[in-house]
Amino acid sequence: MKINAGYQIAFECQQPTAMLLMLNVHPSRLPDLITPDHIKCDPPIEKRQYRDAFGNICTRLLAPAGRLEVSADFLIRDSGLHDPVVPTAVQQPVDELPDDVIVYLLGSRYCETDQLSDMAWRLFGNIEGGWTRVQAICDYVHDRITFNYQDACSTRTAWQGHSEQVGVCRDFAHLAITLCRCMNIPARYCTGYLGDIGIPPVDFPMDFSAWFEVYLDSQWYTFDARHNTPRIGRVLMATGRDATDVAISTSFGRSSLVGFSVKTDEFKHVPE
Repeated sequence: MKINAGYQIAFECQQPTAMLLMLNVHPSRLPDLITPDHIKCDPPIEKRQYRDAFGNICTRLLAPAGRLEVSADFLIRDSGLHDPVVPTAVQQPVDELPDDVIVYLLGSRYCETDQLSDMAWRLFGNIEGGWTRVQAICDYVHDRITFNYQDACSTRTAWQGHSEQVGVCRDFAHLAITLCRCMNIPARYCTGYLGDIGIPPVDFPMDFSAWFEVYLDSQWYTFDARHNTPRIGRVLMATGRDATDVAISTSFGRSSLVGFSVKTDEFKHVPE
């Protein structure tokens, strides 16, 4: 299967402003690219890339005063398979986890493990560790939070999402990640493309999506508390502790988002 993905994002700055963008596909998906995933800037400006501590591709630039539009349009191969479901995947003891995985057990900006730990153990302590426990957490979060774009809030934490019971995909991910960490299951935040592929069309504007991964049986598995069902066509962009680490843009000065569109569609060649 081929997926056509991309975006057009516009910023307005009052003065030259340093910015950090995380808009490229994840290095693990680079071999799947059919056409280049290049960030285009209008007006053209200099930019440079580096890999952050989590292995994500980051772009640095100095946005000029006025309007700056960044965009991309690319084709990528995908297996066309649903997210794997492995009910036999077991939870590893903390003392057996790799050193680089331990950070995904700790509290972070949006994932307050200290505030949710007691509740997590009451709810999930008697459930078998591993896949069964993670799925129970996803079921709980899926039922607890009501999805609504109008309720999006960039500062809402897992604790607040649990209390307010509303949010968008990042709120589902943050709460599920936090509950997993409380139960000693390493969990990391993921952002990327997820189109309406393999499902009936959804009456929401296309956007980047958030889900999460857990570390079981010495590997990372995909879970999605918002949709709570295996999906087709995820294109990973970045992973981190929470949304702080994978923000699509970070501005070091005043800037306004004045344009935003994302596309993720299955590419079907039409013979001439």
